[in-house]
Amino acid sequence: MNFALNKRALALVGASLIGAAHAQHLTIALASEPTAADPHYHKMTTNDSFSAHVYDSLVGRTANMDLVPSLATSWKNLDDLTWEFKLRKDVKFSNGAPFTSQDVLFTICRTLNNETNVSQSYMDTTKLITDVQTPDDLTVIVKTAEPVPLIPAEFARNLPIISSSIIKHDKLKFAPKEGCGYKGPWPTVADFNSGKMAIGTGPFKLKSYVKGNAITLERNDGYWGAKPAWQTVKMVAVPNAGPRLTGLMSGDYDLIENPAARDLARIKEDKKLAFVATPSTRLVFFQPDIGRDKSPFVTAPDGKNPLQDLRVRKAINMAIDRKAIVQRLMDGMATPAYQYMPDGMFGGLAKAPEIKFDPEGAKKLLAEAGYPNGFEMTLSSTNDRYMNDAQIAQAVAQYLTRIGIKTKVDAMTASIYFPKRAKREFSFPIGGWPSENGEASGLFQLWVASTDSPKGLGTSNYGAFSNAEFDKVYIPAAKTVDPVKRKAMLEQATQIALDNVPLIPLHFESSIWAFKKELSYEGRRDQYTLATSVKPAK
Repeated sequence: MNFALNKRALALVGASLIGAAHAQHLTIALASEPTAADPHYHKMTTNDSFSAHVYDSLVGRTANMDLVPSLATSWKNLDDLTWEFKLRKDVKFSNGAPFTSQDVLFTICRTLNNETNVSQSYMDTTKLITDVQTPDDLTVIVKTAEPVPLIPAEFARNLPIISSSIIKHDKLKFAPKEGCGYKGPWPTVADFNSGKMAIGTGPFKLKSYVKGNAITLERNDGYWGAKPAWQTVKMVAVPNAGPRLTGLMSGDYDLIENPAARDLARIKEDKKLAFVATPSTRLVFFQPDIGRDKSPFVTAPDGKNPLQDLRVRKAINMAIDRKAIVQRLMDGMATPAYQYMPDGMFGGLAKAPEIKFDPEGAKKLLAEAGYPNGFEMTLSSTNDRYMNDAQIAQAVAQYLTRIGIKTKVDAMTASIYFPKRAKREFSFPIGGWPSENGEASGLFQLWVASTDSPKGLGTSNYGAFSNAEFDKVYIPAAKTVDPVKRKAMLEQATQIALDNVPLIPLHFESSIWAFKKELSYEGRRDQYTLATSVKPAK
């Protein structure tokens, strides 16, 4: 009898231990696969979200995108061209090396010497730096060639800190063209993907990154901040919303991102599941190829590139029924976009006039531009990056076909799409961008300003839009420290951009996460999917 009771007790203890072990593991299904484990490789939300598990930045962001101390405990302007950052004490990298000002200097230098990056986005701010001083281990003084009013926000989104201990180097100094005291070669994306150099101060350590398979993280028990609830985390890319939801319902996944909005009713009905929907600042748009006289996927009777004609871009703008896309394709989980940032955001219009759905007016504009019978165009899109991106592309193609622009859709995975777009291989590509710095200047700097790579301008301006009037207003605005003056100038730049249609805005996404009922998740406006935001429900 006693033996039987003991066996039952042991069984219960065993079950309890199994349950506790399972509770330490979290499996997340992502809508899109991170393209690298290198934190300075390619600027996209999926990559930056993954990077935030392994690396910290000097400045952090809350779920509502407010700036908060991270590796820097404070920062201030010493003058218009100089910022001082005070660093957090007693922080160690996952390999045990202490975090100091030298690591900040090393990281800045690496962004300026990174030959394996897909885009130059991580250099947009560091290109403007003229000097970095490290008077002691816990102080960094950054000087810029011109005023950069938002450098803390830029460092929050663009400067994940890596360890200088990953390579042997001489005494570091800020001299990027000479290697900053390192003769090279600099770490490559392959070095980070292998895990060899993926050393950060973040809440997790990279255990394995297998492209096309899964990412495995393990808790960094030496993390300086609040310890995550999970010992191990597995991230699996499941591009199709259907299998993501099926996996969640069957118990294969604990949390999924971007369930199809049409499936929310099923999730609500399932007593084992819950979800959260959070409005984001991510604008989904199309980017017409304006800079080239001949574009690879546009065929017009006159042999020209019709997208160079403002009337054609305005016609495309008018041909799209944004409200229908939001209601029918997004099931209300988005907001129609009539400007390039949410109404009322710093530097945007308080309330942008609605872009009326007017197909007849669009046809008249096409005729005025010399295309009464339209032309042919291929619309390029991801099929696994944004909510319902392939369906959105098909809907837009149908709207354009109705006004005479015979439009095809070429949809592909993000890993193939983004390198092609960076090489300007498309004529009318889809895009998505969140206003990470909290104002209009973020999108304008990358996507609308005339391209000037040394100054970090227009590095995502794949359509090669260039407008002297816009640049004349925007560029000084970005350097204006006075917030009242900067806001007024950015509002003027916003209006100039809207009048010239460098981008075709569609909507602002709402981000959705679905998860098991015994969990909770704090939705984020920046659309990051973070294991640290997943907690056992109280």
